[in-house]
Amino acid sequence: MSADVELTLPQTALVVVASTRAARGEYPDRSGPIAVQWLRSRGFQTPDPVVVSDEEVTAYLDGVLSDRERLPRLVITSGGTGLNRDDRTVEAVRPHLDHEVPGIMHALWAKGLESTPAAVLSRGVAGTIGQSFVVTLPGSRGGVRDGVAVLDSLLDHLLRQLEDYHDH
Repeated sequence: MSADVELTLPQTALVVVASTRAARGEYPDRSGPIAVQWLRSRGFQTPDPVVVSDEEVTAYLDGVLSDRERLPRLVITSGGTGLNRDDRTVEAVRPHLDHEVPGIMHALWAKGLESTPAAVLSRGVAGTIGQSFVVTLPGSRGGVRDGVAVLDSLLDHLLRQLEDYHDH
C-alpha cells in the first residue's frame, strides 16, 4: 500500500479538558480550543472541548474509553498530567490502553524542553485502544501547542498503522 492510501474509518476526534476551575466557570479553558482547531484543520469531525473537573475526569474517561464501538479515532486530553494530588488523567487513561506508545511521550517532552525545563514534570501516556489513538497533554496552551506540533507529522502514518496498513 502506498502512503496516499485513503483511510477507511471516519475521522472523528474528542478533546477532553481536565480542569476544576474551568469546569466551575472561574475562567475559560484556553488549551482545548487549540487542539480542536488543529483537529478540524486536519479534517476531523470534533465537537467543542468537553471540560470536566479533576474529580470527574476518571468517571468521564472511563465512560468514553470503555465504549469501543463509539470511540473516536483520536482522543486528546488536556490537563491532569501534573504532580498535584488531583491530577488523575494519566491513571484514568492507562488501564484502557491496548498498547502504549512511549516514543510519542518522549517526543512531547523533548519538544516542551525547547521552551521550559518544567516540561518533564508533566506525566503523560499515549497509546491505542483498538483502532483509536489516545494521548494525554498538559493543561497549558504551550503544552497543547507542542503536542499538536509533534502529532502533526506523525498522525497520518499512525492512523494508517491502526488500520493495519504496512506502508513503512
